[in-house]
Amino acid sequence: MRIRRLHSWDLAPKAAVALQRELASHVEAGPALGDAEFVAGADISYNRFSPTIYAGVVVLRLSDGQVTERSGLVAEATFPYVPGLLTFREAPAVLRAFARLNSKVDAVLFDGQGYAHPRRIGLASHLGLWLNIPCVGCAKSRLIGEFEPPKRDAGSSSDLIDKEEVIGRVVRTKTGVNPLYVSIGHKIDLESAVRLTLAACRGYRLPEPTRQAHLFVNELRAAAKGHN
Repeated sequence: MRIRRLHSWDLAPKAAVALQRELASHVEAGPALGDAEFVAGADISYNRFSPTIYAGVVVLRLSDGQVTERSGLVAEATFPYVPGLLTFREAPAVLRAFARLNSKVDAVLFDGQGYAHPRRIGLASHLGLWLNIPCVGCAKSRLIGEFEPPKRDAGSSSDLIDKEEVIGRVVRTKTGVNPLYVSIGHKIDLESAVRLTLAACRGYRLPEPTRQAHLFVNELRAAAKGHN
């Protein structure tokens, strides 16, 4: 997969914040997503105080739910653990995993934030600019914003609001389970982001592409542990 290079990741935290603010203005909240047959899920795993990062990308064919390709690696982070700046710690490894893909990817679901970020540029938005394809943030926990709990039924949702702006949607992907925090990443509108998230679910809380990516990075962790 071809990836354009936008900037260096070798920055001090203060410079990283300034870069986020500059890049946020380039995030595109649209258009509506058309057909998306091949959807990638991306996930990252690491211990907070360890530099070792496990990054995985899984491509899923939505029509039949089959995994068509996986790409993963173990890498060493060089950026410190700073809330709000986790992209600078995680992204280089994730981009390397994407670069190894042979598949054509129509959209990407990230296990992380997109626009629902204090500076409106979480992992899904920041890497969306690098990948230049529709990207969605599907986070398991809220970073910022207030909301009314959605109804218990799968498919129910409510707006996630910060400073009187709708920054995402709180989406119940499975009846009676905790919702996901869905926000645009790049090149997609919020309605399409919610619709894609729900379409990618296969009876679990997590959309199948990110669920498979989560299982994959756990495999990478277990394999690395077995070699120690």
